[in-house]
Amino acid sequence: MEYEAVIGMEVHVELNTKSKVFCGCSTNFHAPPNTNVCPVCLGMPGVLPVLNKAAVETSIAVGLALNCSISRWSKMDRKNYFYPDLAKNYQISQYDLPLCYDGFVEIETDNGPKRIGVTRAHLEEDTARNVHTIGSSESGVDFNRSGVPLLEIVTEPDIGSGQEAYEYLTGLKQTLQYLGASDCNMEEGSLRAEANISVRPTGSKEFGTKTEVKNVASFSGTQKAIAYEIERQIAVLKEGGVIVQETRGWDDRKNATVSQRSKESAHDYRYFPEPDLPPLQVDEAWEQSIRESLPELPHDRKQRFQEQYGLTPYDAGVLTAARPIADYYEAVLTAGGEAKPAANWVMGDLQALLTEARTEIQDCRVAPEHLAGMLQLIADGSISGKMAKEVLEEMFATGKSAKQLVEEKGLAQISDTAELESIALKVIEENPGPVADYKNGKDRALKFLMGQIMKATKGQGNPKLVNEILVRELNKH
Repeated sequence: MEYEAVIGMEVHVELNTKSKVFCGCSTNFHAPPNTNVCPVCLGMPGVLPVLNKAAVETSIAVGLALNCSISRWSKMDRKNYFYPDLAKNYQISQYDLPLCYDGFVEIETDNGPKRIGVTRAHLEEDTARNVHTIGSSESGVDFNRSGVPLLEIVTEPDIGSGQEAYEYLTGLKQTLQYLGASDCNMEEGSLRAEANISVRPTGSKEFGTKTEVKNVASFSGTQKAIAYEIERQIAVLKEGGVIVQETRGWDDRKNATVSQRSKESAHDYRYFPEPDLPPLQVDEAWEQSIRESLPELPHDRKQRFQEQYGLTPYDAGVLTAARPIADYYEAVLTAGGEAKPAANWVMGDLQALLTEARTEIQDCRVAPEHLAGMLQLIADGSISGKMAKEVLEEMFATGKSAKQLVEEKGLAQISDTAELESIALKVIEENPGPVADYKNGKDRALKFLMGQIMKATKGQGNPKLVNEILVRELNKH
């Protein structure tokens, strides 16, 4: 019997707001433990929450980018459960009336585009963070994260493999970062992805028993965990066993999922409307104002780069993978750079320098107009491509313009025909052997003579012009 996988994803995203969702405390992740706290996020009796408008607007922006409908009327609910990281013993979340619903994300697969349905995206508060010290019997709770605005994005069970899950998560992260909704830093817990995985006989309409995989630290890890779990479940069924509904974790060292706890049935969280917060009403005008503020999204920008600048799908994809790179590239073009050369330098030499320096393009010392200036010097023959690499390194280190560096270091390419002719004639006169070899059809002799001219010009001779002059003078002899 053949089996197919049925996968749904739950992604929790911490939103980039300056203050928490129900109080004025800072959301700074790097603050010392339990310093960004107040009676509200510590769950003290008698305190009242106040909803953060920026968190609502960011959530709506994400919903619109995910092609969701926005609820005209929604509410906050209390999700009741007991755990050390939840001071109030309930979490303020949304239950039956989420802020965003019925959306989709389109991904690329080997069989072409595929839509992954987005069931809902709802706003809630994050919990505190349990801190367990290895080798100690003590644990601590850091409430700095308690109350940070969180958007939970839930898909339909439309994902069929670990690769599709990877494509979905990558596209979602890209969209969130384009919007500035979240930094999506998985190491700091800004984005947390959980997969619900089941298998069933191919073509069957009935769902199999699912397992939930948590605590995966990367998208590639999620892809591996899903692939492993699919194989594990199929092997269990083929051996006549039964899949147990449970929560499993991913062990990077073993490259395997491991059982964490059984989950026989859904928890009864005893949801009821949050009595201390009024219903949330989003009218058409508010939604439209947020829609008009959305930036150009990654898929649309990639398509435009191909159509407007004549880039290949690959180049357009690399340049639009992150908004700062796309913005930088277009700033280079605005300053006078040509599309294809600019793409090559941004993706190639500049990216290599950024990687080596472990810095981001928005912190790069090479201003877009300076890179455009360097490209213009190459185009008009002032410097060669080889010289430009040296110039770019100096620009990266100093922040100076290409023109300034070329003048300071005397790197300008020699394109004076009379000067190059004089040098070429001297090289021909001093190297009768290679000249004779060239006459006898030996191509290596031409390269040698070219090298001698470039040596005489300290590498600053215009290679194209040098070649033309050398061939012309050789043919005269």
